[in-house]
Amino acid sequence: MMWRDTRLRRAVWAVSAAATLTVALAACGGGGTDNGKGKQGAASTSVTSAPASQAPAGDGTPSPTATRTLGTLQGTNGLELVIQSAVRDQGGFLTLSGVIKNTSSSTQLAPIQWAGDETQVKEKGLSLAGMTLVDPKGKKRYYVLRDTDGYPLTTMGDFNFSAGQTQPFFAQFPAPPASTTQVGVDLPTMNTATIAIS
Repeated sequence: MMWRDTRLRRAVWAVSAAATLTVALAACGGGGTDNGKGKQGAASTSVTSAPASQAPAGDGTPSPTATRTLGTLQGTNGLELVIQSAVRDQGGFLTLSGVIKNTSSSTQLAPIQWAGDETQVKEKGLSLAGMTLVDPKGKKRYYVLRDTDGYPLTTMGDFNFSAGQTQPFFAQFPAPPASTTQVGVDLPTMNTATIAIS
């Protein structure tokens, strides 16, 4: 998985984070826990930094900080997305991390739908930008954040998985209110998983 070097140029965002999140949360309105595929363009926003707890590892990709399983999304082609960590940070963000597994006996290419429907984001390459969080209590849907260059704050790469291969992933979102302790995680072509968030 590749972490784009251009995203490392982001400046300190602390002053503007509150305003950015307000816009993101206001735009993310949507009721219920439906999968809501095709809504990915409704509430994109931009930030200028990733949390320190998810700083890129030596290869540029954040590694999961836990080995427990909070939830698993499964596709029909044998790909699984295992969520191992869901952590809020003090900047008002929520970062999911875990691993993508190819449980099949053949090479699998991740569906292009994983990148979502936004033209600007799809032009950046394959990613997990189509992932969304659903807060059933607050009736809100949250989308993967974008940096100032339009890159999604999530793992990017060719997503070509050989048989049995496992790769780490992360995705960063605006954090739901502190009163929200569970969210649904959606990714196009996969089932929905409900996870607890700290």
